[in-house]
Amino acid sequence: MTTSNFYTDALKTGRPIFAVAPMIDWTDRHCRYFHRQISRNALLYTEMVVADAIIHGPRERLLSFDAVEHPVALQLGGSDPAKLAEAVRIAAPYGYDEINLNVGCPSDRVQSGTFGACLMLTPETVAACVKAMKAVADRPVTVKCRIGVDEQDPEAALPDLLDRVLDAGADAVWIHARKAWLKGLSPKENREIPPLDYEIVYRMKQARPNVFIGINGGIQTLDEAAAHLNHIDGIMLGRAAYQNAAVLADVDRRFYGAAAQEVDWGAIRDRMMAYAERHIESGGRMQQVARHMVGLFTGLPGARRYRQILSTDAVKIGAGPEVIAAAFAAVDFEGAREAVGA
Repeated sequence: MTTSNFYTDALKTGRPIFAVAPMIDWTDRHCRYFHRQISRNALLYTEMVVADAIIHGPRERLLSFDAVEHPVALQLGGSDPAKLAEAVRIAAPYGYDEINLNVGCPSDRVQSGTFGACLMLTPETVAACVKAMKAVADRPVTVKCRIGVDEQDPEAALPDLLDRVLDAGADAVWIHARKAWLKGLSPKENREIPPLDYEIVYRMKQARPNVFIGINGGIQTLDEAAAHLNHIDGIMLGRAAYQNAAVLADVDRRFYGAAAQEVDWGAIRDRMMAYAERHIESGGRMQQVARHMVGLFTGLPGARRYRQILSTDAVKIGAGPEVIAAAFAAVDFEGAREAVGA
């Protein structure tokens, strides 16, 4: 993918887009660098970054990333069209491949800023935000939403939102196939308790054949992801990809036509050690890199010891890349090869 409109390309070619979801406190630049070592093609998302923070905060820390992370999308949070447009202008030199507007996060912190999932109650505001962002963006502008919030009827609220943002110029919509309850449920509960309704997302696509619509929510395996592609243009994994990143190892073959090949875990180890060394030399800490790698070999012989090493040794004063080497040495890589594509 390049900074061309790869959503339009996907619709023309019929080739899907596989994405790793934006996750607050998780999908930072260290996580994305790690995921990119496993899949060359998966679309990676930043954590949500609030427009006000970009305008008034430490821009370099919030927006910088390693070139190897491409294709990478910046997810913005906000509800003021002018501020979101300014954030897009500021972010432009950093070279993100997509700008995404968060209309799905249900946390109290996000609600207090009147953005995230609560924006589904004011679709006209979302449309105004998209229009303002599109006016200054030179790459795709997309929306990530829920199927509804609180007492909304998704059969009415979701198509209304889609039609408004598409009329405003949105290039694609990613839909988390659950409602969000703004009061009474925690963010964690909002990821688990509201029932999944994939069928409504399928119907949104059926009614809009010329629009890229992707699906998110509860997808655990690549087999499940592939099944959704019978109905939809793209799939997005969140916690399943983070908690066991080995699932990404077969993404390029299954969804992007890459040749089948054995994963070189030793090469991934070496690249992550080199990356950690550069990060530490620039003033960072080993734990900031290692924490994203803990779930890599879930379920394999040696995985428990692997987790212990990364979780305990990486936080020690003076910890360095040797922690990664020690952790990988505990793993049965024959088992890892068998787990690829699980």
